[in-house]
Amino acid sequence: MSGEEQRDEAASPATAAPASVMEAEKEADAQATAPPAEDLEMTDNGPNSQRQSPSPPQEGEAPGPSGAEEFTDSRMLRPQPALARRGWRRWANLSTGGLIKLGRSAAEEREAQRMARATRPTAGSRRILVVSRKGGVGKTTVTLMLGHAFATLRGDRVVALDGDPDGGSLGYRVRRETSASVKRLLDDHDSLESYTNIRGYTSQAPTRLEVVAAHDDPTLSQALGYDDYQQAIRVLDKHYNLLLLDSGALDGATQGMLELADQLIVVLAPSLDAARSASMTLDWLHEHGYGHLVAEAVAVINQVRDKVLLKHKVFEEHFQRRCRSTVRIPWDPNLEVGGETAFSDLLPATRSAYLDLAAEVADGFPESARNGTG
Repeated sequence: MSGEEQRDEAASPATAAPASVMEAEKEADAQATAPPAEDLEMTDNGPNSQRQSPSPPQEGEAPGPSGAEEFTDSRMLRPQPALARRGWRRWANLSTGGLIKLGRSAAEEREAQRMARATRPTAGSRRILVVSRKGGVGKTTVTLMLGHAFATLRGDRVVALDGDPDGGSLGYRVRRETSASVKRLLDDHDSLESYTNIRGYTSQAPTRLEVVAAHDDPTLSQALGYDDYQQAIRVLDKHYNLLLLDSGALDGATQGMLELADQLIVVLAPSLDAARSASMTLDWLHEHGYGHLVAEAVAVINQVRDKVLLKHKVFEEHFQRRCRSTVRIPWDPNLEVGGETAFSDLLPATRSAYLDLAAEVADGFPESARNGTG
């Protein structure tokens, strides 16, 4: 090989080096400007196409969510403990200026849970029928005081209808604001299009419970019946969230209300005679196609005294097997005379028992409204 050829061969790597460097720099630039891997959309041919950025909304299109819905208490605020509201715990919280923060006692926790149950929302209206085959067990009193409990705790409208066609006493248990009765309500129902109209046919207690009185006109030749009370329920249904129906005996009027009832409360006194009668009432309801109401019913043992021979627990177990739950209401001298009685006048134990009853009944409220308009 000549010296000139050797010089050319030795120089060739040096002349090739700049081209290799330029190619390496181009490759590095391409990698630096390439989109990140997560921005590549995988296709059948590999990550060879980039995901398109969402196009801005066109004129006339609704804008996307602003994100303001994220600013809620549960997301943005630290949870605060539920502090005691009574007793020595509350005193300690107040006297230390917040340095000590004591939570609620076990009793306050139970009360808060009961409140949450009793105020459970109801989808649409709810028709609650109070029944008893035997008179004198306090059915009207239970209807009234349960209505007071619901109206005290809840913000929706609560009405109690006297469904005794023989002239019940429910309308006399609150201060009368009107002489109107269920009979006049039925006579005028075509003109009752608003709550303002229907309010003239009810009497309202301080708790906000409203009452529709039974008719007690001795000149009426025929008592109200099946169709009449169904019509009354449908009229009230448009304007009230909770309807408490105080029934009479298991007559045609009560059967009309049974057809439209969503829930059942069976009232009995703490005696063997009353228990037999209540159990036969449940039998009758089963035999006549109302077994679904019995299964979800609440049995109320009313006017219970402690110092009696009756074994209350054994007594209750029978009805717990047949109904969804039982509630015991203690005897209260304020309810004995059958007159106007304010809910606040009840003994603390009695008032607490009616709040328990409200919670038990509200446990049966469904999350969705009933089907149909019946």
